[in-house]
Amino acid sequence: MQDLLPRPRPALATAAPPTAGAASAPAAAIWGAEPLAVDEARLAAASLVTYRIRQRLRYTYDGPARDLVHRLVVLPPNRHGDQISRHGELTVSAPAARVSWERGPDGLRAATVTLDEVPGLLDFEAAAIVERGPAVTWPALPASALTGRRLLAATALTAPDETLLAVASRLTGPDPLTTARRCCAWVFENIAYRPGSTTVGTTAAQAVAGRAGVCQDQAHVMIALCRAAGLPARYVLGHLVGDGESHAWVEVVLPDGWAPPAPGRSRGLGGPGALGGAGAAAVALDPCHNRLADRRYVTIATGRDYHDVMPTSGVYRGRGRGLLVAGQRVEIVSLDG
Repeated sequence: MQDLLPRPRPALATAAPPTAGAASAPAAAIWGAEPLAVDEARLAAASLVTYRIRQRLRYTYDGPARDLVHRLVVLPPNRHGDQISRHGELTVSAPAARVSWERGPDGLRAATVTLDEVPGLLDFEAAAIVERGPAVTWPALPASALTGRRLLAATALTAPDETLLAVASRLTGPDPLTTARRCCAWVFENIAYRPGSTTVGTTAAQAVAGRAGVCQDQAHVMIALCRAAGLPARYVLGHLVGDGESHAWVEVVLPDGWAPPAPGRSRGLGGPGALGGAGAAAVALDPCHNRLADRRYVTIATGRDYHDVMPTSGVYRGRGRGLLVAGQRVEIVSLDG
């Protein structure tokens, strides 16, 4: 059995839009629209932002391969805070492929692709249209999310060692938002972004020991610190506007009343009762850049750690070795207001 868990190598790739007739007329117009070059201020001021996402995962095999079972997490949830999915489609280049879908916690959408005989070149192409606004909000969660073990318990990738526990103790204070921001800043200042310094199996403790990693490692370290400080936290898989690899950041679950205003046009959030009694908010912070995640970010999935939301993974039989090249492009195609 071959395990398909390599880190994708970045390459500029333009995924094909949905097949003819699959999109509605408005969606078809969006696929043909020219992308907009906008700055952070214009994004924040807009009442509604429309994004176009194209992603390609291309596998090439240097020998026979069969009995493929492949899992893909590449399409955004139907709703995530103020983010709404208007259209999403996954295309597989092999006509004989069978695709099934399942939903996981937090709205995760996962596709399982099976193939009896795997061709030498296999493309998975995702296409999605997402809107953010007009109300700018963090994802609302029930109050039980503040005490449930799912987002408080350590995982294999986020288990704290003595160093992380000591750091968390120094950063923890009575204000949960301040504690979360301190954890984010500590990661930014102490874990250098260094591609190639870690693997997909590197733990938070190992990244701290090496003082380097990529966004995945920075997110794991922040999650380990937050959970050690008593703050529920979850891993976010997503994209930044533009070309490049997928990105990772963190959502920290804060009690109703402690969430800061979400970056965007609406500034009425924050303070007691800001969520209308929902109980908790998932506030997104990016330790790679030490900032709140704003409208430059598009969420694909959230989970306890990277293992929950791996964009591509699977197994097959055969002597052939699979090589993955991945690329994605996120463009803003419409601004209202």
